Amino acid sequence: METSATALDTSSIVGWGVDANPQNDPTYPYRDRSGDDHSGEWVRPAQQQPDVELLQSVEHKQLPAVFGTASPPRYLSGMIRRVAFRWSESNWAHWMLLMGADRVNMVEGLVEDLTRGKVPNIPKEMGVPAEWRHNKTGLVKKVAVAAAIGGALFALSRAGNRDSKERSE
Repeated sequence: METSATALDTSSIVGWGVDANPQNDPTYPYRDRSGDDHSGEWVRPAQQQPDVELLQSVEHKQLPAVFGTASPPRYLSGMIRRVAFRWSESNWAHWMLLMGADRVNMVEGLVEDLTRGKVPNIPKEMGVPAEWRHNKTGLVKKVAVAAAIGGALFALSRAGNRDSKERSE
């Protein structure tokens, strides 16, 4: 492939070098919103004081300046999360336990809703109405696959019950 030795004439390109003049910097109003002098000196924000239990990765020596406290670990899912944080983030067990804790936490939330007298609208929470509006074909396929799997499991359990009854007689 042959390359040309002639220089590119940038004056013919619209917008080329628009930010070359610091007095005409189009990003300046955006950068100046914080009042930062852009000297490169950074002062760490004041440390937020935790009022709930926080789980911290073994890789990090200190907490970030601010953090979320909306969902502190509790119940069985919290116990699973505490175990997960004994391992490094590079260990697959750490992540598998955290994913398992998320599933357990979902069930705990359902139980908590039911004990408060609130019946959750599971299809809506799973996005069924939105999927029906925007992806009817995909939803029908998912329902068909779920029905086929459910029917197969039901048939297998019925066959297993018949076999155990025949053996006991």
